[in-house]
Amino acid sequence: MNKNTSIGVAMSLRKNMAWNTKENRQLVEAILALENSAETEAFLRDLMTEGEITEFGKRLEAARLLSLDTQYNSIIESTGLSSTTIARISKWLKASLGGYRLILSRLSNQPARNAFSTANAGGHHSNPTKPGKGLSLSR
Repeated sequence: MNKNTSIGVAMSLRKNMAWNTKENRQLVEAILALENSAETEAFLRDLMTEGEITEFGKRLEAARLLSLDTQYNSIIESTGLSSTTIARISKWLKASLGGYRLILSRLSNQPARNAFSTANAGGHHSNPTKPGKGLSLSR
């Protein structure tokens, strides 16, 4: 796929998403207003279930692995995602708006952090995730 085709696909995808609704603009602005990891963790935990956070973490990890040319079977084994989900992530990684590529590039250019915050950001969510599950951006 050439650059012009990729841009066309990206513009088509953008047109299909209603970014200009009040609710979606508010969500984007809320994410941009977050100042640090603790605030981000608290907001994401209030916004999503633990399962949804885990799923998004797995998708980001799959995108990272795909960017390293990791085979689908290995990604399936390490993330538990379906081949259909991995194929969709691969498609978005190659020809979408560039969100995955942008964030993967930025993450790879950041100095490694010691660990993500483990502070309970609010104390009102008490259902722990199952062992071995969770948001992981391991390298």
